[in-house]
Amino acid sequence: MAKKGNRIQVILECTEHKASGLAGTSRYITTKNKKNTPDRMELKKFNPIMKKMTVHKEIK
Repeated sequence: MAKKGNRIQVILECTEHKASGLAGTSRYITTKNKKNTPDRMELKKFNPIMKKMTVHKEIK
């Protein structure tokens, strides 16, 4: 039986890439504890299309 808890999967999408108009998207999948962080997550991750570190925000 699987554990039940507050940990959920979230998708992070690059905000700078979306605004630039380039083809493709940069997305990452990670988990977060929705009890400790109820707000949308925001992390700096590497964007392989733009070849630099950019801000990725939680979508959905």
